Amino acid sequence: MIHPRRAGVILLMVLLSVMTYVDRIIITIAGPGIMKEFAISETQMGTVYSAYLFSYAIMMIPGGWFTDVAGPRVSLAAMAFGSALLTALTALGGSPGLGAYIGIVPSFLVIRLTMGVFASPMYPAAGRMSANWNAPHARARVWGWIASGAGFGGAATPLLFSWMRGHYGWRGSFWLAGAGSAVLAGIWYWYVRDYPAEETHTFGRGSHARTPWNELFTNRDLMLVTAGYVTANYFEYIFFFWLYYYFGEIRKMGADQSAIYTTLMWIAWILFTPTGGWISDRLGRRFGLRSGRRMVVVGCMAISAVLVIIGSNVTGTAATVTLLCLSLGFASATDAPYWAAAIDASGTHSGTGGAIFNTGGNIGGMLAPTVTPLLAHWFGWSAGLYFGGAIAFVGILVWFFLTPQAAVRTKTEAAGQSSTILS
Repeated sequence: MIHPRRAGVILLMVLLSVMTYVDRIIITIAGPGIMKEFAISETQMGTVYSAYLFSYAIMMIPGGWFTDVAGPRVSLAAMAFGSALLTALTALGGSPGLGAYIGIVPSFLVIRLTMGVFASPMYPAAGRMSANWNAPHARARVWGWIASGAGFGGAATPLLFSWMRGHYGWRGSFWLAGAGSAVLAGIWYWYVRDYPAEETHTFGRGSHARTPWNELFTNRDLMLVTAGYVTANYFEYIFFFWLYYYFGEIRKMGADQSAIYTTLMWIAWILFTPTGGWISDRLGRRFGLRSGRRMVVVGCMAISAVLVIIGSNVTGTAATVTLLCLSLGFASATDAPYWAAAIDASGTHSGTGGAIFNTGGNIGGMLAPTVTPLLAHWFGWSAGLYFGGAIAFVGILVWFFLTPQAAVRTKTEAAGQSSTILS
């Protein structure tokens, strides 16, 4: 049975994951109203949306390094307090507010860019905290719950923000979201410690050891799972950015129906991410961690690629929606074993290693929104989805080249000082 303290740490990481996606997405729900109020064009608002993702991706590795140096407790607290502050300050992005001094669009750009910087350590730090608190055979299912928090945030934000905007306006909604994030940040910092109290440590606290950049970037396992994660994120981001459009504009399902069907996509994510992690750990206990994780990734990505091809060819609405949502669901089931493998490969520097890994994933995610419509323009939307399926199959291949390589350690640790992992 899981220890209550460890359960509390996991729950708070799930809530931080929810919070991160709420703070990330609410600007897109407020966007149409902001555009009308300040006469902002679609292109300008798209730049504001992209600003967060740009700084988030650029600062991912520095954020992971900061996690290893300062510890995940401090890193996640800084992330949460910073996100809370910048979410609240978004209410001052217009005029009156910062926009009155530097311009409306520049003010929103500054706020969103800064927010992306603060948010960047979220998942690398969660990976480091999971490594500190959980044994290797429990990491996949723990990460599955953390990933499900992102899905819950994505699914709940449109409904939650629409309700808040109706009662308090878009500015008041940002203040409330920021206040909620600040409360969660305070609870996190008060409740959590970097390691369980019963452990003693000689090494493992990042500030005592240099970051082995060369060892991380030349680690075969870490580079391979990063390459695979590029393809997994490419495939998933097709759904995140284009499924609503595909349902409404290509399949002509209507705006309201498309919104409901897109929500089902997030529900599939919520259900499949913890399931994939649980199955991965179960198989890992029986066949070994590497084999257990490989089975889930290979099996689920293959099923997902097949389903997207079938789903883009069937004609009935129910069949199309079901198959495409299941396709994303099976793909999302691989998120936990991917992250668990990256954490294992990174050893005591799982903050930095996880950041390198997640940066790769974000590169794949940033490519999908552009490449997919480009392919659709020239060859049709089916071709754009087929290409995503082909990319998913390519990602499967890396799992057959992973080796039982040891996790990255500093030279001192390699001489006999091992990292401390709760078993």
